[in-house]
Amino acid sequence: MAEKQYIVDALSADEAWRVFRIMAEFVEGIEELSHIGPAVSIFGSAREAPGDVYYEKAREVARLLGTQGFAVITGGGPGIMEAANRGASEAGAPSVGMNIQLPFEQNPNPYATISISYKYFFIRKVMFVKYAMAYVILPGGFGTMDELFEALTLIQTKRIRSFPVVLMGKDYWGGLVGWLKKTMLREGKISPGDLELIQMIDEPDQVVRHIQKFVVL
Repeated sequence: MAEKQYIVDALSADEAWRVFRIMAEFVEGIEELSHIGPAVSIFGSAREAPGDVYYEKAREVARLLGTQGFAVITGGGPGIMEAANRGASEAGAPSVGMNIQLPFEQNPNPYATISISYKYFFIRKVMFVKYAMAYVILPGGFGTMDELFEALTLIQTKRIRSFPVVLMGKDYWGGLVGWLKKTMLREGKISPGDLELIQMIDEPDQVVRHIQKFVVL
């Protein structure tokens, strides 16, 4: 019985210390990002390679955003994240990589000029939203979908200010958007205005112009 109580006490102590680790990650993120200026968060698959269509689109849209005075924030890993950090650094803009500690795929890319490592997903997600004036989302997997619908939910429920959410890749996202219209909207699970939170735009220069309509530097 005493041994069982010792285990319970040890677990409770570990939970208490976890609060301090969480606070430390918040403090580090805020200290690193509070000075970067207007920023756009870019998301997409970790599995794209240089030369792939969406890798190059991410690189170009980030470069153009950088030339227009925006910092670029990514998840800090390979693929689309690497491409966006690369484009921002080529433009001489702040290129932020917010890496997450994962057992696979998520090694920091070399193009982030500001690199932060997170243990907790939810802290990283707060930072993406807190410092972004727009989201640009290229084809990706579950993580990309998570960031997309997290932002839409927060905007829809007015928990954060509304900002542009752009999907790049009509061929990739068209089926999803069609399902939102034909199923979710038709069955009354969302409102017509909710669909206006999303724009599908394929060309990097058009993405930048769209963001500039809503963000005045």
